[in-house]
Amino acid sequence: MDKIKVHSLLDNASFKFAKSMPKNPHEYSHRETWENDSDFCDVVLFIRENGIEERFFRTSFIYYYYNGYKYWTMGNPVSYEDKTKTFILNRAKC
Repeated sequence: MDKIKVHSLLDNASFKFAKSMPKNPHEYSHRETWENDSDFCDVVLFIRENGIEERFFRTSFIYYYYNGYKYWTMGNPVSYEDKTKTFILNRAKC
C-alpha cells in the first residue's frame, strides 16, 4: 500500500478518546470500525515498515508520524484471518 492511500485511510478513520488513560492522552481506532478489514491490516503493516522505533518507558514501539499525529500499535502480530491479534490503532498529537 502506498503512502497516499495510507494517509487517506488515516484521515478518514474513526478515532475515540482513550478515557482509561487520562495521563497519556491519545485516541484509538478499533479494527471493527474500519469499512475494509484488509485496509486496517495494510495500514498497520505500513506503519510498522515505515515508522520509527522509539522507547516509551521500558518498551519500544514503532511510531509513524503524519499530519501532527504519531500512530502506533501494541506490537501484536497482524493477521488478516485472526481479528483477535492486532485490533487497535492508536494516535496521539505530537
